[in-house]
Amino acid sequence: MKIEEIKELVDFILSKPVKEFEIEVEGLRLKLVKPKQELAAAASPEARAAVQEEDREEKSGEEIHYITAPMIGTFYRAPDPSSPPFVKEGDHVNKGDVVCIIEAMKLMNEVEADVSGVVKEVLVENAQPVEYGQKLFAIIPDND
Repeated sequence: MKIEEIKELVDFILSKPVKEFEIEVEGLRLKLVKPKQELAAAASPEARAAVQEEDREEKSGEEIHYITAPMIGTFYRAPDPSSPPFVKEGDHVNKGDVVCIIEAMKLMNEVEADVSGVVKEVLVENAQPVEYGQKLFAIIPDND
């Protein structure tokens, strides 16, 4: 392989959301391993957000629990557009409190807190689509 071909290959791989790449051609072995930040930069917005969230957790040192979407649908912070949100950052929630609604197939499904604690961050914008298992809220659990 010529050096120009290697550079093109490296540039191509760095532009893709792969963590590791290895190739052997004509006795030359090339292995690329991306740091988390480079992987996130080349990945989708969701992947970048996940890496940034991991970094925030590592820096804060706090135990964080995530309330996740139990289904695919549209996320709503309040029961209707004129009402205040169920919860906001800094609010204390108890296990079983309704924290949001996910609309799926014209049905409104209440999502309840599965732990008691303080809402550290709301991770989804109102009226945005969510995927099954997507993180919706970061909660600092009570020390029980």
